[in-house]
Amino acid sequence: MSDLDLTRLTAVRLLDGYRAGEFSPVDVARAVLERAERMQPEVNAFVRLTGEDALARARESEEQWRRGAPRGRLDGVPVTVKDILLMRGHPTLRGSRAVLADGRWEEDAPSVARLREHGAVFVGKTTTPEFGWKGVTDSPLSGVTRNPHDPSRTAGGSSGGAAAAVALGAGPLALGTDGGGSVRIPAAFCGIFALKPTYGRVPLYPASAFGTLAHVGPMTRDAADAALLLDVIGTPDARDWSALGPAPGSYEKALTGGVRGLRVAYSPSLGGQVAVAPAVAAAVRRAVEGLAELGAYVTEADPDLTDPVDAFHTLWFSGAARVTQRLSERQRALLDPGLREICARGARYSALDYLAAVDVRMDLGRRMGRFHESYDLLVTPTLPITAFEAGVEVPKGSGQRRWTAWTPFTYPFNMTQQPAATVPVGTDASGLPVGLQLVAARHHDDVVLRTAHALYEAGVASVVEPPAGAGGLRPCGT
Repeated sequence: MSDLDLTRLTAVRLLDGYRAGEFSPVDVARAVLERAERMQPEVNAFVRLTGEDALARARESEEQWRRGAPRGRLDGVPVTVKDILLMRGHPTLRGSRAVLADGRWEEDAPSVARLREHGAVFVGKTTTPEFGWKGVTDSPLSGVTRNPHDPSRTAGGSSGGAAAAVALGAGPLALGTDGGGSVRIPAAFCGIFALKPTYGRVPLYPASAFGTLAHVGPMTRDAADAALLLDVIGTPDARDWSALGPAPGSYEKALTGGVRGLRVAYSPSLGGQVAVAPAVAAAVRRAVEGLAELGAYVTEADPDLTDPVDAFHTLWFSGAARVTQRLSERQRALLDPGLREICARGARYSALDYLAAVDVRMDLGRRMGRFHESYDLLVTPTLPITAFEAGVEVPKGSGQRRWTAWTPFTYPFNMTQQPAATVPVGTDASGLPVGLQLVAARHHDDVVLRTAHALYEAGVASVVEPPAGAGGLRPCGT
């Protein structure tokens, strides 16, 4: 099997291959690391690669599999970690020149610790905008991360490096974070799967300055890999006081059963509030028709979702102000100008402003709770557009100011803490991926994963492979 083939296998398939002796974790690690090195000059998905550590862990894994005693459920599977999450032995700079790399970096974030316990092979830390503040991935520290399908376009964000890495075969599993769409946005732009679990299902430490908007989620090639990853990382950790208790069961085991009888609300534009590109609307509608053919009861219905963007901005900008509060004037001068701007605005909000935004959030959560008494699942486009120019926060000529203007389907469900996933369901005329979003009631992550899995099984959803020659298939330096 060629190296390129190895880089395109899912985690589930890799584990089957290890078990059967078809190939080894060392074979896979070498192939994935070579792929990461070759894609990096063009796509810029990584802050740093951890090749030496990866090969050492892969050799240990190879021995464990040879003995028939793998250490855990992901032994030998390559994984990347967004450079927002702590990873022992490596700096976590969060896309900022204001964060010093000095220090011993001795602690793993909870999700990273679970991966380590289960034998995962860490390929590297992936790019993020500074402190994860926006829906595209560029930063003063690491520059612009580009789309695997067209490097002139954005990969999305803030987990853009993670999405590009999965799309191009630099590891089948990635950890991302999502405070307003940050795993779903880049996954939709890059043609892969991503899940924002119910808030608290995946513990987070240190706590995010963006508070309970911030989720940790799997980014993968398909829903089955995401379920496997969620089973590993979705376990309690005492360092997160807001973490949920143990999951009610295995998400991987919950994938079966299909969607027959599921009550699905299809909202193509949130009641006309969102202008959706025709190619996006058409691809999503075809996928929804596929759900109906699989036996779901599909009704066109809109949630009571008056745009909560002002309240979201109050919460988000306040969080940004908080995360940069202790920086010196010299450090502030190093920040992304857009981040400096929203920090200044966030610092002007009063406690009453913040609590008023919390009131809006609670009311939105109440309305969505009532909505899900009638519907098991809400389906929308993930984004109203496909990937636009790299290096800008909003599409040129759009007249938009902030990234929230083009992400109206994603950030409301951070406010409500619901599980939400994006599933790749096609492309536009330029070959750019289109994502469909699945949203369920809080704590019903299994419904989202089961529905997504059914779409993959039926061929309605599939990873959108980048075109031949994309993402640095040329050797480095050419």
